[in-house]
Amino acid sequence: MAVQQYTSHMSGIVSAIADNLVLGNVVLVLSGLSALGAFVAGAACSAILINWGRRMDLQSEYALPLLVEAGLLVLFALLGSFLSLYQDVFIPLTVALLCFVMGLQNAIITKLSGARIRTTHVTGLVTDAGIELGKLFYWNSATHAAAPPVRADRPKLRLLLSLIGLFLVGGIAGAIAFSRFGTSAALLLALPLVLLAALPVLEDLRIWRRGPRP
Repeated sequence: MAVQQYTSHMSGIVSAIADNLVLGNVVLVLSGLSALGAFVAGAACSAILINWGRRMDLQSEYALPLLVEAGLLVLFALLGSFLSLYQDVFIPLTVALLCFVMGLQNAIITKLSGARIRTTHVTGLVTDAGIELGKLFYWNSATHAAAPPVRADRPKLRLLLSLIGLFLVGGIAGAIAFSRFGTSAALLLALPLVLLAALPVLEDLRIWRRGPRP
């Protein structure tokens, strides 16, 4: 709503790059490439922080990128006042910032779930849910009793449907919050991220201050 495009939709951004490349819209091609590059950079940054925290045996391996995400959301909230004043400069920067945040957040959940869940990739979630629904309603005929029966993974299906539903609820909440508070609504998102990340970070600081155990 702030920049008139979905910054988590990399399929659409890559498709737009291809379209604009054929149409000769160089500015839009560069804009799309910057958004794509920012998303990749965000995912790479998340992987670096998580792997570093894992090698250092930190409690906060996943909390570190969450803190970065919270800080960038605060920066987005602060940039909001400039969007209407200097659109040619701040809208591309804001798009890149949001794409970086989306890549960062997507990589956190991908690493945490062992690549089973990508929170911004609803197409994949819907596809997987459709597969499990197909298994759920499959009729195992007695004429093929020798073959193993088709069974749906019900816990996975419940998880997928809950993620899709929560994505929709989050989108509605975000639209309502933005319509009332503008980009300052991002502060409402940054606060719980800081609270979630604070405990493991504080625990690591406490262990670091105590020094190595004898």
